[in-house]
Amino acid sequence: MLRGLQQAFEAVSNERSANVLMICSSVPKVFCAGADLKERKTMILSEVQDFVSTLRSTFSYLEALHIPTIAAIEGIALGGGLEMAMSCDIRICGEDAVMGLPETGLAIIPGAGGTQRLPRLVGKSIAKDIIFTGRKISGKDAGSIGLVNYCVPAGEARLKALELARDINQKGPLALRMAKRAIDQGVELDAESGLALEWDCYEQLLDTKDRVEGLAAFAERRKPQYKGE
Repeated sequence: MLRGLQQAFEAVSNERSANVLMICSSVPKVFCAGADLKERKTMILSEVQDFVSTLRSTFSYLEALHIPTIAAIEGIALGGGLEMAMSCDIRICGEDAVMGLPETGLAIIPGAGGTQRLPRLVGKSIAKDIIFTGRKISGKDAGSIGLVNYCVPAGEARLKALELARDINQKGPLALRMAKRAIDQGVELDAESGLALEWDCYEQLLDTKDRVEGLAAFAERRKPQYKGE
């Protein structure tokens, strides 16, 4: 399953026409429950190391995709399941969603980005509370602490994600990629370096057909037809 997930992300990365990626589950009431602990018990140490390393690299690959990514969370998202959702740009959950990082209860820590992405989303203090206690977080609470962008009625996360994806899909594809690069890389820099990065990204959009199309569509009061050129 993990290999299939990596291959799917690679296929999306290589697909020039892809503008938005949405991740949801086909299993009712479970987004992703994390690792199979019964399977984990049968693994030798090197197998555990290889699995977690692959998981970490797969989620890092997801996070680094050039296009916007959306996680539609219904039901359970625990451990690696929540770590995958946190690797996306935007998270949407149903009210009855249950999220958490329970690893300390198993005498380990989140190993696929949880200790790094969670504090960047909710702040260091709240992240410590969640990871130290391993407590479960409801959909409404996730919304209030900033872990998810939207909390919607149960069963409607996928519909909200599609609505958002369709909205994003109407925007300039190259602009979306440059905006994501400017934000993701810029937050790790000091303000001056971040502004320089922003200008570099902006400059790359000046001589594009899409920019000309956007201005023309505005002047003609019609929807722009962007082609990613």
